[in-house]
Amino acid sequence: MPRRHVALAVLVTIIWGANFVVIDEGVGDIPPTLFVAFRFVVVLIPAIFLVPRPALPWRDVVTIGAFMSLGQFGLLYTGLALGMPAGLASLVLQAQVVATVIIAALVLHERPSRTQVIGVGIGLLGLVVVGVGRSAATPALGLLLVIAAALSWAIGNVAARRAAAHTPPTASRSGGLAAGLSLTVWSATVVPLPLFALSIAIDGPDAVMHALTHPTVPAVLSTLYTAWLASLVGYGIWNTLLAHHPAAAVVPFTMLVPVVGLTTAWLVQGEVPNAWESVGGALLLLGVAVTTGVMGPRRGLGPRAGLGVGVGPSGREPAGGAPPPAR
Repeated sequence: MPRRHVALAVLVTIIWGANFVVIDEGVGDIPPTLFVAFRFVVVLIPAIFLVPRPALPWRDVVTIGAFMSLGQFGLLYTGLALGMPAGLASLVLQAQVVATVIIAALVLHERPSRTQVIGVGIGLLGLVVVGVGRSAATPALGLLLVIAAALSWAIGNVAARRAAAHTPPTASRSGGLAAGLSLTVWSATVVPLPLFALSIAIDGPDAVMHALTHPTVPAVLSTLYTAWLASLVGYGIWNTLLAHHPAAAVVPFTMLVPVVGLTTAWLVQGEVPNAWESVGGALLLLGVAVTTGVMGPRRGLGPRAGLGVGVGPSGREPAGGAPPPAR
């Protein structure tokens, strides 16, 4: 990769890594499901009037949006609102890589390599260590919700991969930026209304009305950061890189996201994982590294390999890896 593209990849990981603390700082001022709905309204307007609809059937767009955006972020924001530490959340969400390999094997019948099976095992062991040894500052429900968010993201990855495999070749000629941005924007259409309704049901009309009429500065800044920087800018750059380089050259940069997330949480919020969380997190990252081919043979990476992780069609091939959330 040229140095300019390496710099862009690092920039994206910084944007995404810091995003967890940005979300956490804003989620205390507004109900979490309503907060996600706000975020995706900002993603949609005015982008939906400027970006063409992706060349996919509506059922695929809806399925990808339901799991990759609505499910993932609804669960993540709620987990953070319940007290899940932001830095640890950035680490635990990497479990989506492990989950994607398992789901792709079950649904798409993509046979994982022996290296990937080892990586999945290491990653699952890391999750168990984090869960068993979590500190009192890490609520069990918050941890479970973030794991569920990773699972939802993984299902969205597999849905995007399956949709990309059935996309006609002529539909992907617009390039990675156009295809990736198009899917990011249009799949977001399924998010706002269900989460507005869910927020009214859970939090009550009065709480929703108060949040709508009394927006706080942290909530507004957090919404703008997550919608414009993390979603539109971040994924626009990311899909462009995937369109110009093999997935195996781009994906390893996602390993920097939890590093940035943990560092940002330490600097801004004073978050320090305990020994068990640190060991479990290290095992999880090692499992992700092995699974994605950062360590060991890279035969598992590629359009037909068992690692169907990504944000959908890149314009040339399905993405071979995915960033941690919070796009």
